[in-house]
Amino acid sequence: MEDKLKFLLVNPTAPQWQVKPGRKPRRSTKTFRFSMLPSLHVAASMPPDVETRIIDEDIEPIDFDSDADIIGISFMTFNAPRAYEIADKFRNEKGKTVIFGGFHPTFMPDEAAPHADAICIGEAEPNVPRIIEDYRAGKLQKTYYNGLADVSNLPILNRDLIDKSQYITPWALQATRGCPHRCTFCSVSTFHQHNHRTRPIEAVLEELRCMGKHVLFMDDNLVGEHEYAKELFSRMIPLKKTWFGQGGINIAYDDELRQLAAASGCHGMFIGFESLSEDNLRDSHKRFNKSSEYKQVVKILHDSGIGVFAGFVFGMDNDRPDVFKTTLEFLHESGIDLLQATIQTPFPGTELFEQMDKEGRIFCKDWSRYDFTQVVFEPNHMSRHTLKHGCDWVRSNFYSHPAIWRRVKRAFGYLSPFLSFACIGVMNYNYRTRCTVNHIMESGKHFRV
Repeated sequence: MEDKLKFLLVNPTAPQWQVKPGRKPRRSTKTFRFSMLPSLHVAASMPPDVETRIIDEDIEPIDFDSDADIIGISFMTFNAPRAYEIADKFRNEKGKTVIFGGFHPTFMPDEAAPHADAICIGEAEPNVPRIIEDYRAGKLQKTYYNGLADVSNLPILNRDLIDKSQYITPWALQATRGCPHRCTFCSVSTFHQHNHRTRPIEAVLEELRCMGKHVLFMDDNLVGEHEYAKELFSRMIPLKKTWFGQGGINIAYDDELRQLAAASGCHGMFIGFESLSEDNLRDSHKRFNKSSEYKQVVKILHDSGIGVFAGFVFGMDNDRPDVFKTTLEFLHESGIDLLQATIQTPFPGTELFEQMDKEGRIFCKDWSRYDFTQVVFEPNHMSRHTLKHGCDWVRSNFYSHPAIWRRVKRAFGYLSPFLSFACIGVMNYNYRTRCTVNHIMESGKHFRV
């Protein structure tokens, strides 16, 4: 029998969130740690003779003296510089074999190749067994790509591989993968080859039965296929879960879908509103969003007992300096519960990146700045300074103390007191803390309306 292989899977993070040796993670960042679901899927894909350990730099320092045979590093674009630093140290100083995976090395394999012995392109499940087989045989290839995973038969996850106490909920799962839409700025759809796949509903229910009461669906678009979602929600009702997820705006337009979601325990949805400009929505291939209907969408969801976590993007080509004031007014008037306001970022792998790169508008490819808070391209109708400080002004005003307390009090009208405080209140204040650490609250003061 072959000896057990030891596999260390590292998830790097931004410098301000790294846990240094002898230190503990910030309590306020717990809200933003949604479990290591992708890493758990990597671990579950390993052959039984591989022992996997997961390190999340958000909660513990990296052990560079690890006795692991293979070091895996999974990362997105803004973590690429840190990932390369970690890989180089393991390879050059410790003599370890390093394998990359995740969004950035999938889209930029030639750039990543000098820092790794092999690159897993795309999803882990079709690639991992072959990678381990080749490693044992001494025939490791530079890249591995075997198409999309068969989600009808995903392996069972071992959540004991993570410290459950360090995440807002360890009970995260996916019922679907990918998204049926082709938004120009979205790398998720490209990663999944513009394919939306659904797991067998009984498999999802079986996973849910083993979970606690509060559950997070990490699907990119849980309601991408309405009939599938309706059946799933209908069969979830007896489980009496409280859950949160992400989906398209069309959940507000399908009464049966929305009512079943609420009956099954949905109390919060992240929805990408993106922009109040119909021209921006058209140009980004998001015509199914109608900004004139946004306020009604929020009201419909609130009336169903579902909080609304809105995503807005600033810096699209039709945005002008007045977009910040107009959007903030909408956020307050419509009753949005939580806000993810980001600066448009042309990520590798997206149509937006290809277009802007071709036009010569991307002035910075320091990937550490691709964190949604910094400007890396030339805006169309405003200066870089205006875009940066205008976006920060929206965030700093939305997360002001008076605005947060107004939202908490308003939430009592459609959420329980517990959820109003524990979700709306806590998450708003944790976002405020995050904005403070990232100097966004201070930066917002430099914008003049």
